[in-house]
Amino acid sequence: MATIRDVAKLADVSVSTVSLALSNPARVSPKTLEKIRHAVAAVGFVADPLAQSLARGRSRMVGFVVGNVGNPFFGDIRRELENYALDHSHFVLVTDCSGKTEREKAMVEHLIGLKTAGLALAPSGHDQDYVDFIGGLNVPIVCFDQKVAGIERDFVGSDNHLAGAMLTEHLLQLGHRRIAFITGPSHMHTATERYRGFVDTMANAGVEVNPNFVVDGQFTRTAGYEAAMRLLIQPERPTAILGANNAVALSALQAMQELGFRCPEDISLAMIDNVQWSSVITPRITMVVQDTLALGGIIARRLMHRITNPQGAVEPPQDFVLTPKFVPGNSCRRI
Repeated sequence: MATIRDVAKLADVSVSTVSLALSNPARVSPKTLEKIRHAVAAVGFVADPLAQSLARGRSRMVGFVVGNVGNPFFGDIRRELENYALDHSHFVLVTDCSGKTEREKAMVEHLIGLKTAGLALAPSGHDQDYVDFIGGLNVPIVCFDQKVAGIERDFVGSDNHLAGAMLTEHLLQLGHRRIAFITGPSHMHTATERYRGFVDTMANAGVEVNPNFVVDGQFTRTAGYEAAMRLLIQPERPTAILGANNAVALSALQAMQELGFRCPEDISLAMIDNVQWSSVITPRITMVVQDTLALGGIIARRLMHRITNPQGAVEPPQDFVLTPKFVPGNSCRRI
């Protein structure tokens, strides 16, 4: 098996020069770098990533830690991160903690043990122990999606208050007053902000929120389905349902169809976040969507800046909050 010494001998340079060319080619002259590349190809040398990690103190791996890798929202962000990381000679390692904080902590500790260069993290925890855990990690981290009070790291996300407000205002403009809201977990930033947007907009319009019309869907299809059923069997049903995310909204549509309700003729429906193949769902659901490609791009650029730029490593954390987009469908009717 060819070694780095074989490359150095053929290229007529020192071993340290070959090592520098492999780890940081920008610091080697183009002429020398070309010689080394020809020598690497000629002897069939393959660098040992573990040895390189030990020498640098970190690997070229970037951790991507989320609660559900099957969620298309995370898939779009992951692709943007992977593309940008590859352009900077880094690779993405994806982990799924299933929304469980202790599992997330174990995964993060394992990634750091592997000398991971940095983490793109969608936090699952929220208490002080979790805040202290993240704060004590000596690695570049960019948090996204869930904003956790007390975590002093870069954050990238969308204006969730505005997302809830936009859909609520749309339904109010169509004449709806009996508007139901299927919420997400109360400890999650996205859920509380979307609900706050709903409540604030109703209050600004002088419309009282019926407590019977606010049900917990936990951001899951199972809980969302149960929540929708509770709404639909009430003697005085809502005229519109707003789902705090795509999972609960689609479950509400399923519940409507099973009980024989027509959407939007009987009950209007709106949701936050897109779903794959949304254009073929009947009816086409009115929604507010996040710009996942833009979010992924910011996460990628910010994390690589923290990893590769000495100045970036010491810059104070920043928040990047993007405006969501309203996408009209035909699932809401005027009353």
